[in-house]
Amino acid sequence: MISAADVKELRNRTGAGMMDCKKALEDSGGDMEKAIEYLRKKGLATAAKRAGKIASEGLVHAYIHGGGRIGVLIEVNCETDFVAKTDAFKELVHDLAMQVAASRPEYIAREDVPEEVLAKEKEILKAQALNEGKPEKVVEKIVAGRLEKFYQDSCLLEQPFIKDMDRKVQDLINEAVARLGEKIVVRRFARYEVGEGIVAEE
Repeated sequence: MISAADVKELRNRTGAGMMDCKKALEDSGGDMEKAIEYLRKKGLATAAKRAGKIASEGLVHAYIHGGGRIGVLIEVNCETDFVAKTDAFKELVHDLAMQVAASRPEYIAREDVPEEVLAKEKEILKAQALNEGKPEKVVEKIVAGRLEKFYQDSCLLEQPFIKDMDRKVQDLINEAVARLGEKIVVRRFARYEVGEGIVAEE
């Protein structure tokens, strides 16, 4: 028998709907971790189904942090004005703006990293590995592994979500897609920090 407390806990941990949480727990025999995995997979499946849709509605959200020291402007798109006005969508957009403020991504997705930036990064990582005395034959593997870390640091969708480091930002979006039933896309963002780029005189 699935208890209401378990359903509530799963809902709090995943943000999924009550009925989805109940079904996930039933299908997982009451195992909380398996139920979370079930909901994540469901999110991925729904996100894949919505991928071809056009997301032209949404919100532009401004977030100011640290008493005005950091500011973020972000545009997140969905398919309908109806979803754009829901609290769940607004909360997602706010969380994404906070993520940009805290984790300083430079790009949205790994596909957005310019080829020349990637080539330079690979070159630096290769030189580092060779300087550490790593054998030539494993250097490529080491570079590939460290490149994943670069994507995780630089790309918003690859970053661990600041409110739950076990989930990537992409997981957060997939779960919102499953919950709201629409394609959701981060279109663009800008992050400003007081004094950034100003070089102090000696």
